[in-house]
Amino acid sequence: MRTCEEPRPPNGQSPIALAAGQSEYGFAEKVVEGMFIVVNSITIKIHSKAFHASFELWQLQGYSVNPNWQQSDLRLTRITDPQRGEVLTFKELTWQTLRIEADATDNGDQDPVTTPLRLITNQGRIQISLKRRTKDCNVVASKLMFLLDDLLWVLTDSQLKAMMKYAESLSEAMEKSAQQRKSLAPESVQITPPAPSTQQSWSQPFGVSPNASSIGQYFDKHDMKESSYHLLISRLDLHICDDSHTRESGTLKHGMLGGAMQLTFRRMAFDYYPFHRAGDACKHWVRYSEAMEARGQWAKRLVSEFQSKIEKH
Repeated sequence: MRTCEEPRPPNGQSPIALAAGQSEYGFAEKVVEGMFIVVNSITIKIHSKAFHASFELWQLQGYSVNPNWQQSDLRLTRITDPQRGEVLTFKELTWQTLRIEADATDNGDQDPVTTPLRLITNQGRIQISLKRRTKDCNVVASKLMFLLDDLLWVLTDSQLKAMMKYAESLSEAMEKSAQQRKSLAPESVQITPPAPSTQQSWSQPFGVSPNASSIGQYFDKHDMKESSYHLLISRLDLHICDDSHTRESGTLKHGMLGGAMQLTFRRMAFDYYPFHRAGDACKHWVRYSEAMEARGQWAKRLVSEFQSKIEKH
């Protein structure tokens, strides 16, 4: 993989649907979604103008799950609401070992001497929720949860500086990509017309007669109001060590030698909602609390004040 200077246009319709000669969510999509994938090892190499990185995964498994993240009958791993014209699907990826390594490129802006950044983790999993339109299979919203157990990470000060530079080098491309996504995001959730009856029959597990009210309630319970990305680490032990031993004129370059710091985080979580609008409700957020209600009211006041100033001009 290689980072792009300018973001590429969206992929458009599902290639699975196009290859099957259909334009909507149908039999071909369901067959591919039902596959259980096992990969012994996989290596992903990423090249950027400032650094190159590699991701190595061992014993990777991918499969469909029900809304409670349990393996079950494949007909229970998707929720189709004919009234909305949308379908929810749930996937899970698991692995035994993950190895991440990053290093500066020869023509990058990093220092001539850099220390490669390495991270090795044990078991982990990614939970993916997708909401798509049945008429064209386009993704309306998604939710990605990256779950890790105990994690031990030893960093030197040079590695920490390199990591910050790597993140800085990607910030421009990520910002351009975010602007593209926001410009293409729908202004509001549009309810699409019902799918044909031949497609509706696939959404009913075990031949149960359709009930629009119960399906709508079940869909609302597991619906993604907006796209979001989440990282949850049960325990993180972070060790930062000073690896500088350079002396200048009999004195230490950094004023000390062999310094170290240990940080321990428990149940550390990061939640990112890239399309959330200022002043909108946050009750559907994963870790919503009453304290956020006061923040929401404060944000609404700021938005209304900003809009009034714009209208005056």
